[in-house]
Amino acid sequence: MNGLMALLISFIGLSASAAVKTEVVEYKEGSTTLEGFLAYNDTVKSKAPGVVIVHDWMGLAENSKNRARQMAELGYVAFAADIYGKGSRPKDAKEAGEFAGKYKGDRKLLRARAMAALDALKKNPKANPSDIVAMGYCFGGTTVLEMALAGAPLKGVASFHGGLDFPSAHLPHYFLRWLMLP
Repeated sequence: MNGLMALLISFIGLSASAAVKTEVVEYKEGSTTLEGFLAYNDTVKSKAPGVVIVHDWMGLAENSKNRARQMAELGYVAFAADIYGKGSRPKDAKEAGEFAGKYKGDRKLLRARAMAALDALKKNPKANPSDIVAMGYCFGGTTVLEMALAGAPLKGVASFHGGLDFPSAHLPHYFLRWLMLP
């Protein structure tokens, strides 16, 4: 067998053995127990960049877990956060509005829950604690913007249709200037 064929077989073997591993991770914010979802590629042997994924208004559900798996396939250590708390999941849109409204009305609590997720990921031995981003969808998009405004040590945030309705009292001076640029 020539060298190129051996390299190809070796590469295919490595690719076939690449597997995304997942686990449920309990963590705390104050006295509240939260239940996040961790996904990582088990073939990555060094500390990998991390991503905090914040759920939409329906809470930590399959959509966020699937995004975590997708990010793990790309080599990230992905942590899908739980803002609402272990076992707290809205059953319908009406209840989701109430759940999300609680946190949108209490930005200090929203930030605390998001920062608890960030801290949980930073403590994970698979993640590089100085190379983490955050992304979120709708309610989660608003949450990651709040993380950025709070000065969370993130490399960046991606907000997918997140609300820009944060109170102006939370906006840093430089951000207000940026919003007013022509």
